[in-house]
Amino acid sequence: MERTEAQRPADRRPAALARTIRERGAIVIRPATPGDEGAIRRLAALASRPWPDGELTVVETGGAIVAAIGEAGTIADPFQPTADLIELLALRAEQVRAA
Repeated sequence: MERTEAQRPADRRPAALARTIRERGAIVIRPATPGDEGAIRRLAALASRPWPDGELTVVETGGAIVAAIGEAGTIADPFQPTADLIELLALRAEQVRAA
């Protein structure tokens, strides 16, 4: 019997995610701090999006914040490929909320 995505063990990463991690190098996912306000405001301005409400979780690559997620939505640098990072960020935010 073939397993569906929901039935696969949680510790198995999809191949695309594993490839992304190898290609990008260090990816840091962490709660936003007050010192991140300038970087997050910059992302919001670049993306023409409002500041996400609630506590934020950010993703950094190359030492720079490239996306943030809050209760009301996500903002990301529109000039960088971030779809994979947003997916990873959303997964982590969901895990934190569930814990």
